[in-house]
Amino acid sequence: MKIKVFSLLLLLILSACGSKREVASKNNKNKTTTEKIISYARSFEGTPYKFGGTTKRGMDCSGLIYTSFLSQDISLPRVSSEMAKKGKTLRQREIRPGDLVFFRTNKRRRRINHVGLVVNHNKSGIYFIHSSTSRGVIVSKLEENYWKKAYVLAKRIL
Repeated sequence: MKIKVFSLLLLLILSACGSKREVASKNNKNKTTTEKIISYARSFEGTPYKFGGTTKRGMDCSGLIYTSFLSQDISLPRVSSEMAKKGKTLRQREIRPGDLVFFRTNKRRRRINHVGLVVNHNKSGIYFIHSSTSRGVIVSKLEENYWKKAYVLAKRIL
């Protein structure tokens, strides 16, 4: 009798664990490609800036975008100025999460040199994740003076 009760309890515990894994797996499968890309990019928040970096040890702006899209088997150019040539150009009011925003932060050079991934767009503004040279991977608001002045365009890849 004790063996039957023990077997029944063991079976219940194992089946409960299996169902939890299945639910977690289903939740991940229900995420859209855009949500997965944003989630991957956000996993790098706090990572220090490193020119040419593409890992948790150091990341630059285009490396963050490049690896985030690559995590979903979407290949983009490695450099922000080349990324800006891809996708559909958007008006600011059309921007939504998953879109890319491009900037000119070097006043002496007239080319795009910075990129971010839009993570949220609501009544309070457009928020994008990027790797800043001073603070590493962070989320910033497009309406901040610095970014508003440097903004060039937005593109939709997906």
